[in-house]
Amino acid sequence: MSNVISGQPDNYLEFWSERHLCTLTTLRPDGRPHVVPVGVTVDVAAGVARIITRKSSRKVANILASGGEAPVAVCQVDGGRWATLEGVAEVCTDEAVVEDAVARYGERYGRTPAPDPERVAIVVSVERALGQTLGVRPRTAQAAA
Repeated sequence: MSNVISGQPDNYLEFWSERHLCTLTTLRPDGRPHVVPVGVTVDVAAGVARIITRKSSRKVANILASGGEAPVAVCQVDGGRWATLEGVAEVCTDEAVVEDAVARYGERYGRTPAPDPERVAIVVSVERALGQTLGVRPRTAQAAA
């Protein structure tokens, strides 16, 4: 099934599989951006990005405060290469979803975090992809309305 992520060039997708620290931008209730470092995994087939975190974090509070339609962006940079995925985030507490997100994190970052009963997964349904990777500009893609 085609989605915004799967339509990107191979070098863009490869960049999201390399080990890089990323950022997650959420909006505070007053509208100001909250930007924090995170680990992000991208599921090309599903068209989503995932972040694992604690349910008591500010980023989770910001997403929950949005009433279920939280616009977010995840970004990574390496020298002149960069990529951003924009979309709508939801906080998932389902054990299977969280375990899958932890496993994917372990694959990308080379270590599996210790168990944490406070862990949740932030799942971003990607609506737009942009960036500059390996000198080839990916198509700026946006999900159909």
